[in-house]
Amino acid sequence: MELKQQIRNIKDFPKQGIMFRDITTLLKNPEAMKYAAEILFDFCKDKNITKVVGIESRGFIFGAILAKMLNAGFVPVRKPGKLPADKISESYQLEYGTDTLEIHSDAIQAGDRVLIHDDLLATGGTMEAVCKLVKKLGGEISQISFIVELSFLKGRKKLSDYDVKSIVTYEDEN
Repeated sequence: MELKQQIRNIKDFPKQGIMFRDITTLLKNPEAMKYAAEILFDFCKDKNITKVVGIESRGFIFGAILAKMLNAGFVPVRKPGKLPADKISESYQLEYGTDTLEIHSDAIQAGDRVLIHDDLLATGGTMEAVCKLVKKLGGEISQISFIVELSFLKGRKKLSDYDVKSIVTYEDEN
């Protein structure tokens, strides 16, 4: 199955000049979703993962599926104001301004072997911030995975210290 064909392209979303890669069309197809999960699982099945971190919000979908497949715990990373207990945060640069992500301070223990998953790698800023959160809590990042990678934005460069896997790569905006 060619997963790229299962991803919808939406021109000029969320703003002019952006080609949005929408995985909801992949998600609604049970065969495509299962196939994507199997590929992601194959990437990490031998890494002795103890926690899977999913990034709000589309990272939650396959993050939770992978946690189940790996018999690991699932940890959500969220935008500010969404987590109810004691948490730590990390701010990062966006194209215009900054954003912040949070994780519960008891979500990762020293020695946890962590898989971090998000739906899409663009500039790498979000994932770089999450890596900092995991490391602050003492986790060992075993792998980072994505459904989609926009390689022309060179986000992988910010993650060069890690084992980064993606399923579908776009070499340009088209």
